[in-house]
Amino acid sequence: MARDQIDTQPIESRDELVAWFEEGSKATSKFRIGTEHEKFPFTLNGHDPVPYEGENGIRALLEGMQALNCWEPIMEGETIIGLADTVGGGAISLEPGGQFELSGAPLITLHETCAEVNSHLEQVREVATPLGFGFLGLGMSPKWTLAQTPVMPKGRYKIMANYMPKVGTHGLDMMFRTCTVQVNLDFGSEADMVKKLRVGLALQPVATALFANSPFTEGKPNGFLSFRSEIWRDTDNNRAGMMPFAFEDGMSFERYVDYALDVPMYFIKRGDAYIDVAGSSFRDLLAGRHPAVPGETATVSDWANHLSTIFPEVRLKRYLEMRGADGGPWRNLCALPALWTGLYYDTTSLDAAWDLAKGWTAEERQKLRDDVPRLGFKAEIAGRSMLELAREVVEIARAGLARRDYRDSQGRDESRFLAPLDASLAAGQTPAELLLARYEGAWNRSVEPVFIEDAY
Repeated sequence: MARDQIDTQPIESRDELVAWFEEGSKATSKFRIGTEHEKFPFTLNGHDPVPYEGENGIRALLEGMQALNCWEPIMEGETIIGLADTVGGGAISLEPGGQFELSGAPLITLHETCAEVNSHLEQVREVATPLGFGFLGLGMSPKWTLAQTPVMPKGRYKIMANYMPKVGTHGLDMMFRTCTVQVNLDFGSEADMVKKLRVGLALQPVATALFANSPFTEGKPNGFLSFRSEIWRDTDNNRAGMMPFAFEDGMSFERYVDYALDVPMYFIKRGDAYIDVAGSSFRDLLAGRHPAVPGETATVSDWANHLSTIFPEVRLKRYLEMRGADGGPWRNLCALPALWTGLYYDTTSLDAAWDLAKGWTAEERQKLRDDVPRLGFKAEIAGRSMLELAREVVEIARAGLARRDYRDSQGRDESRFLAPLDASLAAGQTPAELLLARYEGAWNRSVEPVFIEDAY
């Protein structure tokens, strides 16, 4: 989350909230790809986490990046907490434990997306290397305890950190010790949104398996292939999960509004101040009777910020966010948007993906989601292994990308970005299983080599 919304236009009715979503519908020609990825900064000497302050801290990194790319600083009071590209639309932000995130610009092709990723990684290396730190792409920090992990100076994170332990066992792990790569994709209408939401929710465990990359915690195997995904199973189940209601008759923008209204709030922001209202009702704010701001009604900013604190496997804003994948090596940062773009932005592929999943029951979908963090490709649904299912899903995506037929300067279409997934499927092993094999073999049961061999 790069920057909180700033729009003080009042919202006084539920219908206005529904209309806000409806305004997100776009013509197919306006569809864009927005890729976000997080990574762990670590000191080159000692492989320790990087604090915010200090000559060689995160603040220095942000200031160096700002000098290099001339993006606008995002400030919280006197503190720099991110950077915004006011021309292209991208942004750099900090997650709670210092995870460094690029929120990519909305781009037309995957060729542009991957060029953006590579340019960003070149820039962060240029600034970070003289400061003495590098970056690691995994789904969970492999070494550090929560106590060792720094806390970034953002007001919303303090509120969340106080609330998380009240509603689940893994909220602080999620905040401070996980990284993801996700893609944001558009919809053309309410019906298109519903179909894409259902496909995304049903097949999100496929992405979790393909990108499973968090098998270590505090220096040892944790028993999972995607512990990041397992963490989400008990973070805050009032605002996370598979949203079974999305598959019911009558699913609509209106139905999602009702769901979001019932998700407890974290905060209300007025000016630069975050007001802790964790557990309270957005319905009270909408009605002008919220005790934290008596007499005030909700604003567009309040609604957009509230939606950013809801964490289902697929999140609806004015676009759809695919949230099931672990962070990973640079090659996977292009593979994740390639997978979902191939499924979503070609009607034949979208239909084929829905045909795969439409017969599954809510119980089958949930069991698959629950099994994949531990079993990966060995999980099963409706008599099929995840490995078999993932191979078919990737082929559907490949065909969709081929039909899109966006070519690079060498004449290659976008399907080339699926190559890392092809390698995993051919081996029948998730990225996490390959890490575990190295841990048990060449790494001599140490995670330290991951900071050398898998750094960006």
